[in-house]
Amino acid sequence: MLLALPILLPLLTAIALQLLPHRPKLLRVVAFAGALGILMAAIAILLRVEAEGIQVLQIGSWPAPFGITLVADLFSALLLLMVGILGTVITGHSFSGVDPRREAFGYHALIHVLLMGVSGAFLTGDIFNLYVWFEVMLIASFVLMSLHRTRAQLHAALTYVGLNLLASAFLLTAIGLLYGQAGTLNFADLARAWPERRTAALDATLSMLFLTAFGIKAGLFPLFFWLPASYHTPPAAVGALLAGLLTKVGVYAMIRVFTLLFPDPSARMYAFVLVLSVTTMIVGLIGAIGQGDFRRVLSFNLIGHIGFTTVGLALGTSAALGASILYILHHMLVITSLFLISGWFLRQRRTTNLLALGALYRTQPGVAALAMVPVFSLAGVPPLSGFVGKLAVITAALDGNHYWVAGIALIVSLLTVLSMARLWEAAFWKPVTATSPVTPLGSAIVAPVAVLVGLTLGLTVVAGPAFDLSKRAAEQLLNSNEYVRAVLGGGG
Repeated sequence: MLLALPILLPLLTAIALQLLPHRPKLLRVVAFAGALGILMAAIAILLRVEAEGIQVLQIGSWPAPFGITLVADLFSALLLLMVGILGTVITGHSFSGVDPRREAFGYHALIHVLLMGVSGAFLTGDIFNLYVWFEVMLIASFVLMSLHRTRAQLHAALTYVGLNLLASAFLLTAIGLLYGQAGTLNFADLARAWPERRTAALDATLSMLFLTAFGIKAGLFPLFFWLPASYHTPPAAVGALLAGLLTKVGVYAMIRVFTLLFPDPSARMYAFVLVLSVTTMIVGLIGAIGQGDFRRVLSFNLIGHIGFTTVGLALGTSAALGASILYILHHMLVITSLFLISGWFLRQRRTTNLLALGALYRTQPGVAALAMVPVFSLAGVPPLSGFVGKLAVITAALDGNHYWVAGIALIVSLLTVLSMARLWEAAFWKPVTATSPVTPLGSAIVAPVAVLVGLTLGLTVVAGPAFDLSKRAAEQLLNSNEYVRAVLGGGG
């Protein structure tokens, strides 16, 4: 029953929020309690997986592969923990960072529907339900993006939903082909049956279909152009939730499906993933340097750093994949923090255009010093978690004799430093000539960022044990026998 809680809790919370009378304080208490419940359930799941191994729940006691299966291994448990953390922090930030009109239109309920979809995607044990949870996320995120119905938001939301529907079409096509050949959609059953039923031509077709579908959702080159056109338009809390979670679901799905269906690291498809990952790093960071808006800079940085989260899959070793998993955890914390920080400028200046920003370090040095941590952690400045994650990725590339990958990762890291230094100078350091008074930022809008900054520093302090845990998660992914035994051999 424990595995069902990250899905049931947000569902019940969303229903309660829609049924309760419209009393803002009451709705906020219920929304925050629901998010906190997801966090507590995620912590309990991670502790159980760490102590007892992979956890399995067969819904309705139907044995796999005939029923609906929920599975939590170390990888999914770690990402569930991040769902709980980000959901709780962003719900708290919304109390001061989202206008009452959006709250009246069901904002908090939609947040919980989105959290339910993300949790379901991380826990599902079959590929068709992965598609279903993708659609749940798509519906919730589309409504959240267009909730205020401004022209810019509607244009961004339509671009977003159009490209993601195309990704869903590719995914559904691949699922149909896979089922037609294998006769099953359960991940564990596929891992067992597919080696006997695969053909080279079908392998190539399916891998490209899956790569296209998950590449669009993750924001890989050349399928990323919907992302910078979308994530800068909604409120900071919504942008932070989308940036912190949704692209990572695409990365998770790519890692999960490829390690189960295509376990041969020498396959030509992995070389293609490697090239796409490295190209994504380069293009994203070059795009970030040319932007003049705080949130568009973050959007392109988000794209560039997606390459660090997929390159480990392409390199195919436990150290490389573990480094990418560690980088996923770091990036979820940092990019969410930075999108929330963009909300500070929306509150004070009503814009995130870098030309109109500045002087925050001079007016509120403590607040600006807090923002330094995610800014320079994303840049990879030692000894912050971004440096640790990038060092782990580069070291794994060198150990695998992929010197060109390590060299490009180093160049991209330098570009990130340049991009973040420019952002820091324009948004925090330079003086401004505006004569209108600037309202100091209150604790309610600063505290959620402080929590994420504390967690980022905590990840830096425990980087060694965190990397060891990430490598163990990678070993489980690369050797699917334990996963198959846990699911098909029963458990609950």
